Amino acid sequence: MHLTTLTVFTLKPGHRRWALAQMGTAPPQLQRVPGLRFSKLLGSGAANGFGAWPNFDRYGLMVVWEDVAFAEAFFSRNAVWAAYQQRSAEQWTVHLAPIKSQGLWDGKNPFDYYANPVSGPAEAPVAVLTRASIRWSKVPRFWKFVEPTSAALAHATGVRAAIGLGELPLVRQATFSVWESARAMQEYAYKDAKHREVIKLTRRENWYAEELFARFQVLSSEGTIDGREPLVGLMTRPG
Repeated sequence: MHLTTLTVFTLKPGHRRWALAQMGTAPPQLQRVPGLRFSKLLGSGAANGFGAWPNFDRYGLMVVWEDVAFAEAFFSRNAVWAAYQQRSAEQWTVHLAPIKSQGLWDGKNPFDYYANPVSGPAEAPVAVLTRASIRWSKVPRFWKFVEPTSAALAHATGVRAAIGLGELPLVRQATFSVWESARAMQEYAYKDAKHREVIKLTRRENWYAEELFARFQVLSSEGTIDGREPLVGLMTRPG
């Protein structure tokens, strides 16, 4: 069975140059990892990822695996992973199963294996990923409206974690959030006025050249981000 994982690394002091270099050198190495179906090494921005200026101390790695065993092998003995572990002050990893996914990421839907999603309790934690390639002509409008709205997401009722990630500054952006339940996520999505306004603007003004929305069941969570375990009390460690 396929598996999606997202890890957020927060670096120890003194490793910024190394991490920037990895954005160019690590992806080709990752492509040679057995069982890797899709991967993205992502940067982050200021203000917990939602600012336009980069955060040179925080990175993300999202991977879709052909099988759980391939993921376990990577996390136990891969050299790229080990290098990030050694240089990280914190790591947070979530294991995910797609519930719904629509749109494209680099011309394909990497989370299209959700025909038989893993079922879970109605009040179980869920995660949401929104990702877009922003048209250059729409960049000022995007940051005017989306930056404050996304930053406010972290304080929404029911959010356990929210972070902005991206492939390229300003124009290839993603937001990843984890919610206590699908009910909490839907309350925000349908009732938050600013969020609904931004959604309407993106459609009416055609901001994105490519976009993807995915919702996941959170299978497990381990580690910390900003000194806390986001899903403490709701999830158990994998294995």
